[in-house]
Amino acid sequence: MPSSTQSHARSHSLLLLQKLLNLRDSASPLTLVLDTLEQSAAPVVHEFLSRAKISKSKTIFLSSSLLRKPSFADIFIKAWGKTPEALRAEITSHYSSGSAGHAHKVLVVIDGLNGIASAAGSTLSMFLSGLVTPAVSIVAVYHTDVPLVLPPSFSEYEPHPFTTLCHLATAVLRVGSLYQAVERRRARNRSLQEPEWGLAEGREGVLIGLGSAEKRSAAGEGLVLEMELRRRSGRAVAETFVLVSQSAAAQDSKAQTSRLYLLSDHPAFRDPSDTDQEGAADEGDGEMETTFNLGLTEKQRRDREGIVLPYFDAQTDIGAGEGGRIIYEMGREDDFDDEEDEI
Repeated sequence: MPSSTQSHARSHSLLLLQKLLNLRDSASPLTLVLDTLEQSAAPVVHEFLSRAKISKSKTIFLSSSLLRKPSFADIFIKAWGKTPEALRAEITSHYSSGSAGHAHKVLVVIDGLNGIASAAGSTLSMFLSGLVTPAVSIVAVYHTDVPLVLPPSFSEYEPHPFTTLCHLATAVLRVGSLYQAVERRRARNRSLQEPEWGLAEGREGVLIGLGSAEKRSAAGEGLVLEMELRRRSGRAVAETFVLVSQSAAAQDSKAQTSRLYLLSDHPAFRDPSDTDQEGAADEGDGEMETTFNLGLTEKQRRDREGIVLPYFDAQTDIGAGEGGRIIYEMGREDDFDDEEDEI
């Protein structure tokens, strides 16, 4: 049935995202997280760190904006004022010196790749490939609306560092605001122009981000997470989810995973036809679950009894039991057989 096939595909997408967040079976050596000024990727990074702590993996946090070490990070490295070569040597030096109680997996989190991409330029791919090993997974955040200043030695014929990142990444996670997604959905349903926020709004000196707390609470908790997982076969699996992170108090007390569900399951994105089908199913509780209704009303029963079937007269005896007799006329091509005629 189409519904069962669709349900299987949705469950499969959720399992793939869980596998990616849990760093299971080296699902993605390089995961690129794209965020904007309207929606930060901090909840997604926190989710990777908390799940790595639960699995007892070693976490290395390379920071270009934070001054304090996150609670779930084991090693904290400051990125400012260091060359890409020095950063790579410092990060790889912590691979072998594993602490007791840690698994063999290592998670390297880079909270801002813009500065490193600007300094590395055309050697960005060499910097990232020097960090990846079979036991190491990299989660790098790239701010898409922050301008990238390239070095003077960068050739205009070389690919942009962001293009190189999108080509090297085995998984791409795009973070968006749930409130903005709901507002765009409402505009599409009314055949109106979709609203814009932030830099895309085009207003000089004005930056509208996530909106007020009342509007965000009306849209629901969480953020939109678009996943593009590139399999080894070359096929990409794309799906959109909603990530609802735990409260800050719960995060500080102990490692807890957030709640995940598909964006299509959100009330603002649910198909009206699915709601009608669910309502019809609720009304028919207690009956046999079939694709059609087996019961008949009293009017339908009377109408069925009054129908005259075609060739109804052939079912009654005409004369001496000759009702329904078949009459066959032979043609020239038929071979007449006396024995069969007697029978």
